[in-house]
Amino acid sequence: MSESSPSDLAVSFRSIPRRLREACADTPVEVIAEQQRAIRNALATAAQATGAAVDADAIAEALQSRPADSWSPAELGAVRDAAFEIAAQLRTIAAAAPNAD
Repeated sequence: MSESSPSDLAVSFRSIPRRLREACADTPVEVIAEQQRAIRNALATAAQATGAAVDADAIAEALQSRPADSWSPAELGAVRDAAFEIAAQLRTIAAAAPNAD
């Protein structure tokens, strides 16, 4: 994702609610509280970089609402880093599920 376009990042952010529901389905909240907090913090970082609300869909919409060439490398870098952090936390949550192998 090192050269991710705003459109690529939008797709990633649009999938976050579904991926979070799936990852958290059978995992006790107290087991994944730290990861959920990290996800919220990463969403806040991406929201700040895009000027959107702290919501995955709002961030995705913001990414798609501007021309791709209007994003600065710093803005896209912050959003990309947030997407990486969220993906890592989702993997950790999935691994903590009672039925994880």
